[in-house]
Amino acid sequence: MKKLLTALAITLAISGCKTSPTGRTQITLYSDQQMSEMGVASFAQMKEQQPIEADKSTNAYVKCIADHLIDQLPAEYANQQWEVVVFKEPSANAFALPGGKIGVHTGLLEVAKNQHQLAAVMGHEVGHVIAQHANERVSQNSLLQFGLQASNVALQMGDVRYRDAIMQGLGLGAQFGVALPFSRSHESEADVIGLDLMAKAGFDPQGSVALWRNMEAASSERPPEFMSTHPAPNTRIANLQQGMNNALELKQQAWQSGRKPQCK
Repeated sequence: MKKLLTALAITLAISGCKTSPTGRTQITLYSDQQMSEMGVASFAQMKEQQPIEADKSTNAYVKCIADHLIDQLPAEYANQQWEVVVFKEPSANAFALPGGKIGVHTGLLEVAKNQHQLAAVMGHEVGHVIAQHANERVSQNSLLQFGLQASNVALQMGDVRYRDAIMQGLGLGAQFGVALPFSRSHESEADVIGLDLMAKAGFDPQGSVALWRNMEAASSERPPEFMSTHPAPNTRIANLQQGMNNALELKQQAWQSGRKPQCK
Protein backbone atom coordinates (compact mmCIF):
# COMPACT_ATOMS: atom_id res chain seq x y z
CA MET A 1 0.00 0.00 0.00
CA LYS A 2 2.77 2.47 0.96
CA LYS A 3 4.70 1.61 -2.23
CA LEU A 4 1.57 2.16 -4.32
CA LEU A 5 0.88 5.55 -2.73
CA THR A 6 4.50 6.62 -3.18
CA ALA A 7 4.53 5.58 -6.83
CA LEU A 8 1.28 7.46 -7.46
CA ALA A 9 2.61 10.61 -5.82
CA ILE A 10 5.83 10.48 -7.87
CA THR A 11 3.87 9.94 -11.09
CA LEU A 12 1.63 12.93 -10.36
CA ALA A 13 4.59 15.15 -9.52
CA ILE A 14 6.60 14.22 -12.61
CA SER A 15 3.62 14.65 -14.93
CA GLY A 16 3.08 18.21 -13.69
CA CYS A 17 6.66 19.53 -13.72
CA LYS A 18 7.20 22.91 -15.37
CA THR A 19 9.59 25.83 -15.10
CA SER A 20 8.56 29.31 -13.90
CA PRO A 21 9.56 32.53 -15.74
CA THR A 22 12.49 32.89 -13.32
CA GLY A 23 13.68 29.31 -13.87
CA ARG A 24 12.22 27.76 -10.72
CA THR A 25 10.92 24.18 -10.98
CA GLN A 26 7.15 23.97 -10.52
CA ILE A 27 4.54 21.27 -10.09
CA THR A 28 1.27 22.16 -11.84
CA LEU A 29 -1.26 19.36 -11.99
CA TYR A 30 -4.15 21.29 -13.53
CA SER A 31 -4.66 22.40 -17.14
CA ASP A 32 -4.75 26.06 -18.21
CA GLN A 33 -8.43 25.61 -19.09
CA GLN A 34 -9.25 24.27 -15.63
CA MET A 35 -7.45 27.18 -13.97
CA SER A 36 -9.14 29.71 -16.24
CA GLU A 37 -12.55 28.24 -15.43
CA MET A 38 -11.80 28.51 -11.71
CA GLY A 39 -10.60 32.10 -12.10
CA VAL A 40 -13.62 33.18 -14.12
CA ALA A 41 -16.04 31.54 -11.67
CA SER A 42 -14.33 33.14 -8.65
CA PHE A 43 -14.33 36.58 -10.28
CA ALA A 44 -18.02 36.32 -11.16
CA GLN A 45 -18.81 35.44 -7.55
CA MET A 46 -16.81 38.44 -6.30
CA LYS A 47 -18.70 40.79 -8.59
CA GLU A 48 -21.99 39.50 -7.21
CA GLN A 49 -20.93 39.80 -3.57
CA GLN A 50 -18.86 43.01 -3.51
CA PRO A 51 -19.86 46.57 -4.49
CA ILE A 52 -18.20 47.88 -7.65
CA GLU A 53 -16.82 51.39 -8.08
CA ALA A 54 -18.90 53.34 -10.63
CA ASP A 55 -16.71 56.46 -10.91
CA LYS A 56 -15.64 56.72 -14.56
CA SER A 57 -12.36 58.54 -13.94
CA THR A 58 -11.25 56.00 -11.33
CA ASN A 59 -12.06 53.10 -13.62
CA ALA A 60 -10.33 54.77 -16.57
CA TYR A 61 -7.21 55.38 -14.46
CA VAL A 62 -6.95 51.75 -13.33
CA LYS A 63 -7.73 50.39 -16.79
CA CYS A 64 -5.10 52.67 -18.35
CA ILE A 65 -2.42 51.14 -16.14
CA ALA A 66 -3.72 47.61 -16.76
CA ASP A 67 -3.69 48.12 -20.54
CA HIS A 68 -0.05 49.27 -20.54
CA LEU A 69 0.98 46.25 -18.45
CA ILE A 70 -1.03 43.75 -20.51
CA ASP A 71 0.58 45.01 -23.74
CA GLN A 72 3.95 43.78 -22.41
CA LEU A 73 2.83 40.30 -21.41
CA PRO A 74 3.82 37.16 -23.33
CA ALA A 75 1.55 36.78 -26.38
CA GLU A 76 -0.56 34.01 -24.88
CA TYR A 77 -1.60 36.39 -22.10
CA ALA A 78 -1.52 39.69 -23.99
CA ASN A 79 -4.00 38.29 -26.54
CA GLN A 80 -6.51 37.34 -23.85
CA GLN A 81 -9.62 39.44 -23.29
CA TRP A 82 -8.82 40.95 -19.86
CA GLU A 83 -11.48 42.26 -17.51
CA VAL A 84 -10.52 44.95 -15.00
CA VAL A 85 -12.85 45.80 -12.10
CA VAL A 86 -12.43 48.32 -9.29
CA PHE A 87 -14.15 47.12 -6.11
CA LYS A 88 -15.37 49.54 -3.45
CA GLU A 89 -13.36 47.96 -0.64
CA PRO A 90 -11.25 49.86 1.93
CA SER A 91 -8.40 47.33 2.11
CA ALA A 92 -5.20 48.21 0.22
CA ASN A 93 -5.28 45.21 -2.07
CA ALA A 94 -5.42 44.03 -5.67
CA PHE A 95 -5.45 40.63 -7.33
CA ALA A 96 -5.33 38.91 -10.70
CA LEU A 97 -6.83 35.54 -11.58
CA PRO A 98 -6.31 33.01 -14.37
CA GLY A 99 -8.74 33.66 -17.19
CA GLY A 100 -7.76 37.32 -17.61
CA LYS A 101 -9.27 38.92 -14.51
CA ILE A 102 -7.87 41.86 -12.51
CA GLY A 103 -9.43 43.36 -9.40
CA VAL A 104 -8.32 46.51 -7.59
CA HIS A 105 -9.67 47.72 -4.26
CA THR A 106 -10.37 51.43 -3.82
CA GLY A 107 -8.38 51.30 -0.57
CA LEU A 108 -5.24 50.63 -2.59
CA LEU A 109 -5.66 53.96 -4.36
CA GLU A 110 -5.12 55.69 -1.00
CA VAL A 111 -1.75 53.97 -0.52
CA ALA A 112 -0.50 53.81 -4.12
CA LYS A 113 -0.04 57.54 -4.66
CA ASN A 114 0.59 57.57 -8.42
CA GLN A 115 0.51 55.45 -11.57
CA HIS A 116 3.97 54.00 -10.94
CA GLN A 117 3.10 52.74 -7.46
CA LEU A 118 -0.21 51.29 -8.61
CA ALA A 119 1.52 49.66 -11.58
CA ALA A 120 3.92 47.99 -9.12
CA VAL A 121 1.02 46.28 -7.36
CA MET A 122 -0.88 45.39 -10.51
CA GLY A 123 2.28 44.14 -12.22
CA HIS A 124 2.99 41.98 -9.17
CA GLU A 125 -0.51 40.49 -9.26
CA VAL A 126 -0.37 39.79 -13.00
CA GLY A 127 3.04 38.23 -12.33
CA HIS A 128 1.30 35.62 -10.18
CA VAL A 129 -0.85 34.70 -13.19
CA ILE A 130 1.87 34.39 -15.81
CA ALA A 131 3.99 32.39 -13.34
CA GLN A 132 0.99 30.05 -12.79
CA HIS A 133 1.19 30.43 -9.03
CA ALA A 134 -2.50 29.63 -8.56
CA ASN A 135 -1.99 26.31 -10.33
CA GLU A 136 1.03 25.62 -8.15
CA ARG A 137 -0.85 26.40 -4.94
CA VAL A 138 -3.85 24.25 -5.84
CA SER A 139 -1.51 21.44 -6.91
CA GLN A 140 0.56 21.81 -3.77
CA ASN A 141 -2.53 21.64 -1.57
CA SER A 142 -3.68 18.51 -3.40
CA LEU A 143 -0.29 16.83 -2.89
CA LEU A 144 -0.13 17.89 0.78
CA GLN A 145 -3.58 16.44 1.42
CA PHE A 146 -2.58 13.30 -0.44
CA GLY A 147 0.58 13.00 1.68
CA LEU A 148 -1.24 13.53 4.97
CA GLN A 149 -3.91 11.00 4.03
CA ALA A 150 -1.25 8.48 3.00
CA SER A 151 0.56 9.02 6.33
CA ASN A 152 -2.66 8.52 8.22
CA VAL A 153 -3.34 5.26 6.36
CA ALA A 154 0.19 4.05 7.06
CA LEU A 155 -0.11 4.85 10.77
CA GLN A 156 -3.48 3.09 10.96
CA MET A 157 -2.14 0.00 9.23
CA GLY A 158 0.87 -0.06 11.55
CA ASP A 159 -1.36 0.43 14.63
CA VAL A 160 0.99 3.23 15.75
CA ARG A 161 0.42 4.72 19.20
CA TYR A 162 -0.29 8.48 19.49
CA ARG A 163 -1.43 8.53 15.86
CA ASP A 164 -3.56 11.66 16.36
CA ALA A 165 -0.67 13.60 17.91
CA ILE A 166 1.66 12.52 15.10
CA MET A 167 -0.87 13.61 12.47
CA GLN A 168 -1.26 17.01 14.15
CA GLY A 169 2.51 17.41 14.10
CA LEU A 170 2.67 16.49 10.43
CA GLY A 171 -0.06 19.01 9.68
CA LEU A 172 1.81 21.81 11.45
CA GLY A 173 5.05 20.79 9.75
CA ALA A 174 3.35 20.96 6.36
CA GLN A 175 1.95 24.41 7.13
CA PHE A 176 5.10 26.09 8.46
CA GLY A 177 7.67 24.00 6.61
CA VAL A 178 6.08 23.89 3.15
CA ALA A 179 2.94 25.94 2.61
CA LEU A 180 4.00 29.28 4.08
CA PRO A 181 7.55 29.36 2.66
CA PHE A 182 6.06 28.24 -0.65
CA SER A 183 3.74 31.23 -0.59
CA ARG A 184 6.56 33.60 0.35
CA SER A 185 8.60 32.31 -2.60
CA HIS A 186 5.62 33.07 -4.85
CA GLU A 187 5.40 36.61 -3.53
CA SER A 188 9.11 37.22 -4.07
CA GLU A 189 8.96 35.78 -7.58
CA ALA A 190 5.92 37.91 -8.45
CA ASP A 191 7.81 40.97 -7.18
CA VAL A 192 10.65 40.24 -9.63
CA ILE A 193 8.29 39.56 -12.55
CA GLY A 194 6.16 42.59 -11.76
CA LEU A 195 9.19 44.88 -11.47
CA ASP A 196 10.39 43.98 -14.98
CA LEU A 197 6.85 44.08 -16.38
CA MET A 198 6.12 47.60 -15.11
CA ALA A 199 9.50 48.79 -16.40
CA LYS A 200 8.89 47.29 -19.87
CA ALA A 201 5.55 49.12 -19.92
CA GLY A 202 7.35 52.41 -19.22
CA PHE A 203 6.45 52.89 -15.57
CA ASP A 204 9.16 53.96 -13.14
CA PRO A 205 10.27 50.80 -11.25
CA GLN A 206 11.40 52.95 -8.30
CA GLY A 207 7.69 53.33 -7.60
CA SER A 208 7.70 49.74 -6.32
CA VAL A 209 10.02 50.65 -3.44
CA ALA A 210 8.01 53.78 -2.61
CA LEU A 211 4.84 51.68 -2.65
CA TRP A 212 6.14 49.19 -0.10
CA ARG A 213 7.32 51.97 2.16
CA ASN A 214 3.80 53.37 2.01
CA MET A 215 2.38 49.91 2.71
CA GLU A 216 4.62 49.48 5.74
CA ALA A 217 3.60 52.87 7.13
CA ALA A 218 -0.10 52.10 6.59
CA SER A 219 -0.13 48.54 7.93
CA SER A 220 -0.86 47.38 11.44
CA GLU A 221 1.20 44.82 13.36
CA ARG A 222 1.98 41.70 11.38
CA PRO A 223 3.08 38.20 12.43
CA PRO A 224 6.77 37.19 12.32
CA GLU A 225 7.93 36.61 8.76
CA PHE A 226 8.36 32.85 9.22
CA MET A 227 4.64 32.63 10.16
CA SER A 228 3.42 34.81 7.32
CA THR A 229 2.46 34.08 3.74
CA HIS A 230 4.14 37.32 2.62
CA PRO A 231 7.72 38.51 3.06
CA ALA A 232 8.22 41.46 5.41
CA PRO A 233 8.23 44.85 3.62
CA ASN A 234 11.95 45.35 4.31
CA THR A 235 12.68 41.97 2.71
CA ARG A 236 10.61 42.88 -0.33
CA ILE A 237 12.31 46.25 -0.69
CA ALA A 238 15.76 44.64 -0.49
CA ASN A 239 14.79 42.10 -3.18
CA LEU A 240 13.40 44.83 -5.41
CA GLN A 241 16.54 46.89 -5.03
CA GLN A 242 18.60 43.94 -6.26
CA GLY A 243 16.77 43.99 -9.57
CA MET A 244 16.46 47.76 -9.84
CA ASN A 245 19.39 48.45 -12.20
CA ASN A 246 18.06 46.01 -14.77
CA ALA A 247 14.54 47.39 -14.37
CA LEU A 248 15.74 50.96 -14.88
CA GLU A 249 17.42 49.88 -18.11
CA LEU A 250 14.15 48.29 -19.26
CA LYS A 251 12.29 51.51 -18.43
CA GLN A 252 14.80 53.56 -20.43
CA GLN A 253 14.36 51.24 -23.40
CA ALA A 254 10.58 51.60 -23.10
CA TRP A 255 10.81 55.38 -23.06
CA GLN A 256 13.10 55.37 -26.10
CA SER A 257 10.47 53.26 -27.87
CA GLY A 258 7.74 55.77 -27.00
CA ARG A 259 6.19 53.79 -24.17
CA LYS A 260 5.72 56.44 -21.49
CA PRO A 261 2.33 56.01 -19.78
CA GLN A 262 0.34 59.06 -18.68
CA CYS A 263 -2.40 57.47 -16.57
CA LYS A 264 -4.15 60.01 -14.34
